[in-house]
Amino acid sequence: MGLKKRSNVKAEFSMASLTDMIFLLLIFFVLNSAVVAPNSLNLKLPGTSRSQAQIDSKTDDVTISKSGNYYLNGKRISPFNLEQSLGKKAGGSPNKMDITISPESGTAVKYVAFVMDIAMRYEINAILTQEK
Repeated sequence: MGLKKRSNVKAEFSMASLTDMIFLLLIFFVLNSAVVAPNSLNLKLPGTSRSQAQIDSKTDDVTISKSGNYYLNGKRISPFNLEQSLGKKAGGSPNKMDITISPESGTAVKYVAFVMDIAMRYEINAILTQEK
């Protein structure tokens, strides 16, 4: 009798399921990378130029000391009163208000970010300058 074994072992591998898994992982990572965004401030950094910026006399100046003291046009002011004062001026002006932020050298970033946050909330144009 000529009986043959029918169970031959074949060394084949189906790639169809592997490509499906890779495609699903690709979609997963693309969607997650679009959702994750870093928490940061939208800063408009100045370009390098050799000319000095022309500052209007109506522009208010917020000076920040190293210790975190705020000065509005040379007069010391508390953070709460600074926000109220800038809010009133920005609300009463038909045009966008402009301020300059002048921190001393070595001032902590949180103090500058506080003033920039106020400017963002009241839609005030803020220019960051260096204290002389």
